[in-house]
Amino acid sequence: MSRAKSNRLRQLVFGFYMSGMMSLLMSGVITWINTGVDAAFLYRWIPAFLVAWAVAFPLVTFIAPVAVKLTELTLGRPGNEKERTPVS
Repeated sequence: MSRAKSNRLRQLVFGFYMSGMMSLLMSGVITWINTGVDAAFLYRWIPAFLVAWAVAFPLVTFIAPVAVKLTELTLGRPGNEKERTPVS
């Protein structure tokens, strides 16, 4: 597998797991805040999670590279000493 394909696969797998975990946690917290925890909590949470994940995964796939670029613009690229040298 080429390096570019390997990197793209790594980004997709990362996005899959990250979006899944964040969707699970956020949908659970929001469901809890809006409706409380009772016997039907899981029946409300699971559909909310599935919808959230279906939206989050494609968004993470497209937004993650933008976030990386914004991070590099904010902090500078690692290893580039010119950008990290303090001004006297």
